[in-house]
Amino acid sequence: MASSNCFVLAIFMALSLLNINVGLAARHLLQMPPALPGVTLPPLPSIPNLPQPTLPTTQPSLPKPGALPPLPSMPTLPTMPSIPPLPSMPTLPTMPSFPTIPTTIPFFSPPPSKTTP
Repeated sequence: MASSNCFVLAIFMALSLLNINVGLAARHLLQMPPALPGVTLPPLPSIPNLPQPTLPTTQPSLPKPGALPPLPSMPTLPTMPSIPPLPSMPTLPTMPSFPTIPTTIPFFSPPPSKTTP
């Protein structure tokens, strides 16, 4: 059990140190000058003109609602057989009532002393 705790602690420490290095590298990149002096980038190529597609001006004709064939009729479902009624449950016997708990605790007299006067 102790070795697994040490392993978890070692992994946590390694990840923490890695995060510190990443943060320092990001700060270093942000503090660098924007570009090297005297270096120019080549111009970007121009985007060629693409041909424009032609869209049809007329819409295709849709089928008429009356031209569709009629839907088939639903088949008749079989009827469920009748189930006889269940017998009634017998009545449960009544439980005797529990005695009530007294609200006061009786105090008994102290035992007699063992020494005689």
